Amino acid sequence: MGCCNSASSAAQSSKREWKPLEDRCCTDIPWLLLFILFCIGMGFICGFSVATGAAARLVSGYDSYGNICGQKNAKLEAIPNSGMDHTHRKYVFFLDPCNLDLINRKIKSVALCVAACPRQELKTLSDVQKFAEINGSALCSYDLKPSEYTTSSKASVLCPKLPVPASAPIPFFHRCAPVNISCYAKFAEALITFVSDNSVLHRLISGVMTSKEIILGLCLLSLVLSMILMVIIRYISRILVWILTILLILGSLGGTGVLWWLYAKQRKSPKETVIPEQLQVAEDNLRALLIYAISATVFTVILFLIMLVMRKRVALTIALFHVAGKVFIHLPLLVFQPFWTFLALVLFWVYWIMTLLFLGTTGSAVQNDQGFVEFKVSGPLQYMWWYHVVGLIWISEFILACQQMTVAGAVVTYYFTRDKRNLPFTPILASVNRLIRYHLGTVAKGSFIITLVKIPRMILMYIHSQLKGKENACARCVLKSCICCLWCLEKCLNYLNQNAYTATAINSTNFCTSAKDAFVILVENALRVAAINTVGDFMLFLGKVLIVCSTGLAGIMLLNYQQDYTVWVLPLIIVCLFAFLVAHCFLSIYEMVVDVLFLCFAIDTKYNDGSPGREFYMDKVLMEFVENSRKAMKEAGKGGVADARELKPM
Repeated sequence: MGCCNSASSAAQSSKREWKPLEDRCCTDIPWLLLFILFCIGMGFICGFSVATGAAARLVSGYDSYGNICGQKNAKLEAIPNSGMDHTHRKYVFFLDPCNLDLINRKIKSVALCVAACPRQELKTLSDVQKFAEINGSALCSYDLKPSEYTTSSKASVLCPKLPVPASAPIPFFHRCAPVNISCYAKFAEALITFVSDNSVLHRLISGVMTSKEIILGLCLLSLVLSMILMVIIRYISRILVWILTILLILGSLGGTGVLWWLYAKQRKSPKETVIPEQLQVAEDNLRALLIYAISATVFTVILFLIMLVMRKRVALTIALFHVAGKVFIHLPLLVFQPFWTFLALVLFWVYWIMTLLFLGTTGSAVQNDQGFVEFKVSGPLQYMWWYHVVGLIWISEFILACQQMTVAGAVVTYYFTRDKRNLPFTPILASVNRLIRYHLGTVAKGSFIITLVKIPRMILMYIHSQLKGKENACARCVLKSCICCLWCLEKCLNYLNQNAYTATAINSTNFCTSAKDAFVILVENALRVAAINTVGDFMLFLGKVLIVCSTGLAGIMLLNYQQDYTVWVLPLIIVCLFAFLVAHCFLSIYEMVVDVLFLCFAIDTKYNDGSPGREFYMDKVLMEFVENSRKAMKEAGKGGVADARELKPM
């Protein structure tokens, strides 16, 4: 099908009803062209960093004088020890590899090109000299001959710090890295604050290494549990929602009753037995209990009223969860959608990090204050870093938005196909095809809006971290308030974007028109949205907790053979974090399907009433909900006016 004019379709959207799956149009073409130009710019940065020699410096490494290891180098003007022939010196060796600069994230040490890394610890300068004579690998500065290691007065400065730790070359990157993890104890302690003893660190690392098969098995278990939960949640949704609702009400009633009981007991206690010094304290305690009891009572009454008002919307949430389960039965490839998204993100992040490393070594040689060489980019090209960072955020959001549009397109096809036997053979692939042919511009525009909000928030977070301990209380409060507001705005825009993608999948309108239409539908069904986003999200959160707890319990049982309980900590943390990540990826797809189904349902009830020619598209479970709502409205009379407005066709 050809592309139609999205501007004209936007202009006509207010004059016609929604037409699901009809009149496919290319949407937001200028934004697609802008995104393509931006990606070309990202490719230019990658090509520039590779073409300027950064790739050789990154892979082969270079010493503190600008010489690339493993090749013959050209002389750099005014730089001593540059232009050396390092054809036989293929590895970078640091004189003090454990001297880490945590702020600038680099090793503060002189780097040399050597022929071999010391595989064993060298405790004295005699050992260093012997190593150089046997292996032909000089570990001291180029200005010092191996025969002078033990006699020169400069050896303590020009030779490596003793003892020299045993090291091995990093595969593909030709750097000598210490084998003993304790070398980086300071760095590890900066990341893991509870580790203050190197022996504890050794035991934790050894626990991970000895339990790697168990960790892998538990990660696989969390994956299986997540897939099983997605299948059975449709059968337990009704029971689970009402159990949670009843437990919440009983818990609030019980807490309120206990507080009033404590207040009555405290009030009846004889004051004659209280010494005068503690009388004021007792009165303050009594007053505090009264405040707590009143607050709990108000909370319980408000909670009860909310549950009373939203009980019908809870029924809609249950119905949507039930239908979402059917969607996964008809569209089983939805389960694997997180895999493809994760794979695309990983591939892009690998590319981004490699380009970032290339950028870190590109540019011209500049002598720093210590007389060593650093490579820096000058002129307008130095701003490539910022372009590259914006690319990380925008393209990552673009990939996530493509997932949302793909899921929305597949679910919309399922919902608005009356006879499910006429569904496409692979609705997911059909949705991907529509995304690529028509809606990449819409996805680019939506992801760019999220990027515009995310970048200022990240800048403010960076400023806050840099000024920690230096700014006054007022500035700290303003910064945190701005960060919080931007975070809330980002979450709201994410939710609106997702519904805009659904509207685009239904009507093939551009992003702004779809966002406006989706916003109007959501406002008209505000109470239903609140019920789904509270009850539904809480159910899915409990599902995540269930998977994490089950995986953690299995981990405790499998790790029980290790009597040193300290080593359990890191493997269990790794397993639980992975389990939560997997559960979040799978259940977020479930949540996405529920949100898409709700918007389809809201549009269906707005423009159809079940009469001939205006039949509903919805599933029988949702049809039962509509019929029950209509019966309740007839019985309630005037009490059902609000719901009647929601179900009345346009």
